[in-house]
Amino acid sequence: MAGDTSWISLPFMEQIGFLKQKVNVKTEGWTDVYGPEHDTQFMVAGVNRDDLLADIRAAVERIPQGQTLEGFRKELSGLIARYGWSFNGDFNWRSRIIYETNLRTSYMAGRFAQLMAIRDTHPYWRYVHSDAVEHPRQLHLDWDGLVLRWDDPWWEAHFPVNAWGCQCGVEALTEDDLRALGKSGPDTAPPVNYVTRIIGKRSPGGPRTVIVPEGIDPGFEYTPGRSLLISEVPPPRGGNPLSIHAITPPDTLPESGQPPLPAPQPEPEAWQGNVIDSFLKTFQADVTPAAFKDMSGHRLVFGREMFMHPDDERGFSVSGTSLQWLSQAIHDPDEIWAQVVYLEALKRAVVHYRYLTRIQSSRDTIPFSVVFETGSDGWAGNVSTDEALLQALRQGVLLYRREGAQ
Repeated sequence: MAGDTSWISLPFMEQIGFLKQKVNVKTEGWTDVYGPEHDTQFMVAGVNRDDLLADIRAAVERIPQGQTLEGFRKELSGLIARYGWSFNGDFNWRSRIIYETNLRTSYMAGRFAQLMAIRDTHPYWRYVHSDAVEHPRQLHLDWDGLVLRWDDPWWEAHFPVNAWGCQCGVEALTEDDLRALGKSGPDTAPPVNYVTRIIGKRSPGGPRTVIVPEGIDPGFEYTPGRSLLISEVPPPRGGNPLSIHAITPPDTLPESGQPPLPAPQPEPEAWQGNVIDSFLKTFQADVTPAAFKDMSGHRLVFGREMFMHPDDERGFSVSGTSLQWLSQAIHDPDEIWAQVVYLEALKRAVVHYRYLTRIQSSRDTIPFSVVFETGSDGWAGNVSTDEALLQALRQGVLLYRREGAQ
């Protein structure tokens, strides 16, 4: 790619607005702000000074206005000299990463907003691979020309930018455009194969495990700008996410020899007042949804939509004890597991994140097993004195185990 912005059109309001609305966040490593957190947070990996971060941001915000890579490098070099900032890696490589990643993600976030605005008249999106990439990824080449409806779940993790240096894009199509391509309808989304990656090996916060679709670099498994337009709050699964049928045990048994869980946690003091309000408040959510980072570093979003069915505003009944214990399982789990599960009803695979703990009630001799499970198909919970479900769910990728577990 040349050291300028010629690969895209002139800057547009949505792109500039995307950069302007972010808040500055100091970091120690690149994994401190991950995935959709970039929609609202501006960071430069390893920059932990407010003044330096603000000045780098000012330089970044000039990029969509036509600032070239060489011009940005000149500004950044001056800031490094002024503040005495030391960083890992070669200057040319690091400056290109900052420049191109901010340029492309802001452009695609603005593009996503534009495509969403015309989705009624242009309901189909076509994946477009860029020929400007010198060493293209094979899967990105395979996706070139793929046409899917705008609301196909495949886009959630595959809307560009999809990797470091990725220059893929998306075009909007009408029904007439589709017919002109010789298609009677959209294509079938490719199967998604998930892979496990360990990131942050050299980050001060230490390594963590993530699960991403094959062909997508860690940190890019999201749509830039999507969280600003579409709620990330998981809907309730099924008729009642707290029913005994809401969580289906895997077909396979967990590996034998799983270490025992730690001793059950004591029962917390009961909440007073509205239990849904109390549940949301533990995650700093109220009328407005809030993001929460769990013990493994995975991001969850909590909000009132969790307790409302799309077709029934009355919601469903919940137990204060169940919600309180589910909250404890999320905040202080014994274990967090992630597993790729194929859902026959949806004809696709999803990643389920499971938060497991046990709680000892003063009124019972047998501890309660508490399970909170969430994924793109919604959330569900289970509180029971039967430990069979909890033990059956201890499989997949172990993301976290509480200190004290053997």
